[in-house]
Amino acid sequence: MSEAADASRVVSARQTEGVAGSEERERYVETVLRIVEAIPPGQATTYGLIAAAVGRGGPRGVGRVMATYGGPVPWWRVVRADGRLPTCHQRSALSHYREEDTPLRGSIADAATLRIDLEQALWTPAANDAEALAERDAG
Repeated sequence: MSEAADASRVVSARQTEGVAGSEERERYVETVLRIVEAIPPGQATTYGLIAAAVGRGGPRGVGRVMATYGGPVPWWRVVRADGRLPTCHQRSALSHYREEDTPLRGSIADAATLRIDLEQALWTPAANDAEALAERDAG
């Protein structure tokens, strides 16, 4: 990731979260985003697996980070536990999945049935990777 994008995310986090504990929130945001950056092309993970690797925040917390700060990272590689595509970004996500040869199941003609085939495409972040990223970000 470029230094400009990284700095922009940190500045945005500071502007949005200007209350006590903002440094901890910044580390949380950065750790989530770095995990997302580590997902290989053609693979995906879930909000819940990212939350488990980070050790806090839960799937909704990860979703909030992605909704607020996820634009510069490969957001399309993070899906719900059932593999459903991001609802409001299905077309854009689908073009990324095609480009990366991400395994899908369901019908492209019926967006309601289309999902990432997590049996083939699941990437699982390791908790120790999240800890290493958090330590690197703190230092």
